[in-house]
Amino acid sequence: MLRVLAVDDEVPALEELAYLLRQDNRIEHVRTACDGVTALQDMVAMIGGGERLDAVFLDIRMPGLDGLDLARLVGGFPSPPKLVFVTAHDECAVQAFELEAVDYLLKPVRAERLSEAVRRLEVASAPGPPAEPGLDDVIPVELGGRTRFVPQQAVRFAEAKGDYVRLHTVDGSYLVRMSLAALERRWAEAGFIRVHRSTLVSARHVTELRFEGGRVMLTVGTETLQVSRRHTRQVREQLVRQHRGAIT
Repeated sequence: MLRVLAVDDEVPALEELAYLLRQDNRIEHVRTACDGVTALQDMVAMIGGGERLDAVFLDIRMPGLDGLDLARLVGGFPSPPKLVFVTAHDECAVQAFELEAVDYLLKPVRAERLSEAVRRLEVASAPGPPAEPGLDDVIPVELGGRTRFVPQQAVRFAEAKGDYVRLHTVDGSYLVRMSLAALERRWAEAGFIRVHRSTLVSARHVTELRFEGGRVMLTVGTETLQVSRRHTRQVREQLVRQHRGAIT
C-alpha cells in the first residue's frame, strides 16, 4: 500500500483530492500541505524520521515555491518519492515528463483517472522490473500551443538533436527537449537499443538486419539505419534474443 502527500494551495481542490485518495484501498495514508515550502519541510521531516513516502501528488501553479521547482528539489533526495502532477494547466506536461513524473492529471480530477494514476504508481514502485515495462508510457509533445501525447509503442526510433530528441513514428516525427541518454534509461526495459551514439531504436520495429559494405544496417519501417561498429555486437545479440532467433 502507498503512503502519499497531496500538495495544493487551493484548499477545496486539496480536500477533494485527499478525499478521493482516501477512498482508494491501495492508499495506506494521505498527508496534505497547502504550499510548496510546507510540503518540502514535511517531506524532509518524514524521510529524515524514517517515515516512508511513496509519492507526491503535486499542483504546479502555487505562490512561492511552485510545483516544478519543488519537484526538482525532490529529485535530489537520496530515494525520492514518485511524482504525479495535478494541475489545471496542460502546457507544463513536457516539463513534467522531463522530471520523470509517473502521471499528469488535469483538474477537475475524475475518480477513474486518479485510480489509473494510482495503478501507475504501484507499477513504478514495485521492486524489480515490471512485467510489461514502459508499455503505457507516453511522451507529451508541444505542437503550436497544444500538447500531443505520443505512445511509446508508436516510436520506431529516436535521434539526438543537440539538447533535443526527435521521435520518429509511423505518422510523423516530434521534437522533445530531453537527452537521448535519459530516454535510453527510461526505455531500456521496453526493448529500445542504442545502435549509434545518436540513435536509439525500438527492437519491435526492426524488420531486417543485414551486412552492407562491412557495416551492419537495420531496416526500421521505411528507414535504413546504420549501426556503429562500437554497438554492432550488442545490437545483434539483443535483436536475436528479442526475436528468438528470427534474425540471423
